[in-house]
Amino acid sequence: MKSISTFEIIKVGIGPSSSHTMGPWRAASFFLRNLNKCGKLNEVIEIKTYLYGSLAKTGLGHGTDIAIILGLSNEDFTTIDTDKISEKIENIKKSGLINISEKHTISFNYEKHIIFEFNKNLDYHSNGIRFEAILRDATTLSEVYFSVGGGFVVSNHSDQISQNLIKTQYPCHTAQDILDNCKKLNLTISELVMLNETAWRNKDEIRKQALFIWSEMKNCIFRGINKSGILPGGLKVRRRAYDLNKKLSHGQRFNTVDAWISAIKHGPSDFNTVNKWVSVFALAVNEENASFGRIITAPTNGASGVIPAVLMYAYCFTSHFEDDEVVKFIITAGEIGTLYKKGATISAAVGGCQAEIGVSSSMAAGGLTEALGGRKEQVLQAAEIAMEHHLGMTCDPIGGLVQIPCIERNCMGAIKAITASNIALESDSSAARLNLDDAIKTMWNTAIDMNSKYKETSEAGLANIPVNIAEC
Repeated sequence: MKSISTFEIIKVGIGPSSSHTMGPWRAASFFLRNLNKCGKLNEVIEIKTYLYGSLAKTGLGHGTDIAIILGLSNEDFTTIDTDKISEKIENIKKSGLINISEKHTISFNYEKHIIFEFNKNLDYHSNGIRFEAILRDATTLSEVYFSVGGGFVVSNHSDQISQNLIKTQYPCHTAQDILDNCKKLNLTISELVMLNETAWRNKDEIRKQALFIWSEMKNCIFRGINKSGILPGGLKVRRRAYDLNKKLSHGQRFNTVDAWISAIKHGPSDFNTVNKWVSVFALAVNEENASFGRIITAPTNGASGVIPAVLMYAYCFTSHFEDDEVVKFIITAGEIGTLYKKGATISAAVGGCQAEIGVSSSMAAGGLTEALGGRKEQVLQAAEIAMEHHLGMTCDPIGGLVQIPCIERNCMGAIKAITASNIALESDSSAARLNLDDAIKTMWNTAIDMNSKYKETSEAGLANIPVNIAEC
């Protein structure tokens, strides 16, 4: 088994879904790249996209159609101006044309070229996509991709094409591997992760990337607390981070994220106030996510508010928490995420919401414990405790939108992570009867047993509650 970089688990993304937006977007880009490689791109006259399983059933709510269009337009979700997305989509639909390269434009008809196969599934994974390119000579070229969670994509040739997989010096595919290597090398978990990450980049680059991720998280939260109104999609969900922040800040306005954070640090820090701030942080991120905003995928978009909320909590309300602690938090959290990616799943379409909020809460709990000076056993115990109390959580978004109950679940996941860390830091880990590997295995077995209706299909759970959805 090859290793996964922590920065493949925690990375720049775009809302509202890593598996239903980022994954299909990347798959469309990969399809164009493959057409270009075989010298057929300029011979294409039209492209049809077929969406299967969960991508069909909740694709409209997750913006899968928009992601496909933008991916086929050679847009990059890490750099696109998110405020211009609606305009770009409208122009393509209105013109009936799509630029699949700088020099080649083909016809595009939304109803004809994006097909939702609501009653069909592909064998490998619930999130299946098939692209079909029709060439000038009437022949067709077809490719199947699977969006397997967290923005990761697998082709129908089973190639892991979305990640830079290599073998690290001290591979850690289980929690026990982490413990064994830490003991053998006399390292903390973050030190071990730093050592292994040098297989991809040097230590200065690792630190720079971690702090870049932190900067993006802070900016995402700040954008979220400065926007009010109704979220797109027809559920008429009102943004709440704006109002709650305004109340906690006593109406003060801040021009920069650093000024805002400084005010929080110097404000009240009683339990009730801190609890509310954690909710503000998580709400802000996930309201941005629901609006096709730029966020940090950690490990998915639906769970993208948990780690930023816990990290911001630590930065604002714990002592001596500076850049060094931020780096420790992020690389440790990312390493824990790789364990779930390799040993279970981070896809709600496969494992339900335990695979998203549960995993992000587990990652955050471990990262926080490491940054606060916990022993390696306590770090892994915190991660286990957080997952233990998310087992069996279903993914049941109303209307297929990453809004209800997804946004509030990030607040809950953040609070559970903080609680798990506090318990572990005050515990004798040698007395624990469960370990993180047990939790990961149990989560996977639970995912296998879970009825498919509760796996991001909007066919059961809260998604069955009658709610009037207005036109988007």
